[in-house]
Amino acid sequence: MSTKKEKFIFASYFFEMLKSFSFLKHSSVLVLMIFSLINLEALSQTDDFSAKNQFYFYWGYNRSAYTKSDLTCVGPGYNFTMNDLQASDNPERFNPKVYFDPKKITIPQFNCRIGYFFGDHWGVSLGYDHMKYVMNNKQTIRLTGHIDDTINTSWTGNYSDQEMLTNTKYIHYENSDGLNYMRIEVNRVDELLRKGKNDWFKLESQLGIASGFMLSFNDFNFAGLHTRKTVSISGYGLSIHPGMRALFFDHIFLQANLAAGFIHQTRVQTRPDNNQSFAFQKFGYISPEVVFGCKWRFKRKT
Repeated sequence: MSTKKEKFIFASYFFEMLKSFSFLKHSSVLVLMIFSLINLEALSQTDDFSAKNQFYFYWGYNRSAYTKSDLTCVGPGYNFTMNDLQASDNPERFNPKVYFDPKKITIPQFNCRIGYFFGDHWGVSLGYDHMKYVMNNKQTIRLTGHIDDTINTSWTGNYSDQEMLTNTKYIHYENSDGLNYMRIEVNRVDELLRKGKNDWFKLESQLGIASGFMLSFNDFNFAGLHTRKTVSISGYGLSIHPGMRALFFDHIFLQANLAAGFIHQTRVQTRPDNNQSFAFQKFGYISPEVVFGCKWRFKRKT
């Protein structure tokens, strides 16, 4: 069994890593972290731990980063692909009037989840991750496809892997009102340590795998037409969710997560009044999250 010193080293490494978003560029860190979490049972200090029959709820906020992708746009008079497209998230600048106003708390990139533990270590949860996906402006992409010369845009004709510079005046694509990942998650929890009188502080590890569908609110500017908030069920996602939870007095917790996964948007509706206007793409993502929550049990563990 691991020593207390080893457990503290592991926990310290995790929280130090979360201090900066620079680790998003280093996938090796994620791999090391996942393999560490997979073996968390070996780190567990307490033999009498059981989360069975516990419920929990949390709310928090996230940042996200995306891999390059090939975005295909289809509509009347055009069918083209922007290869190696880069996109970013769009975090809301911290403002107490936004983050603490019940009417506005859904404006930032947020995470919301409710769950139940059906076993000593295993649980299931439902919720969604509200991320934002915004095509970067003035980037060089490789364009392939056809655009009619009647569309009145700076891009017309046939293209075959031709380098082009984007400009939001002529082409822009985003899901900033919601790249919403609606998912179900199965997760494992392990207790790493207990501290204080009556064990008022506990440190728990979390590891979940999830899948669900994507609900997109799309903004698309092309061919002189800018439409906003076109809603569609646009695809699906697969993801992994390691995390660390600091639990206070058995009920209140602060949790840091690091989500990573794959999103396949098979059909994003880009025009609200035309079902033949759509886009599709697939990409990977990574998203650090900080959430605050509570947990409770309606009946005694058995």
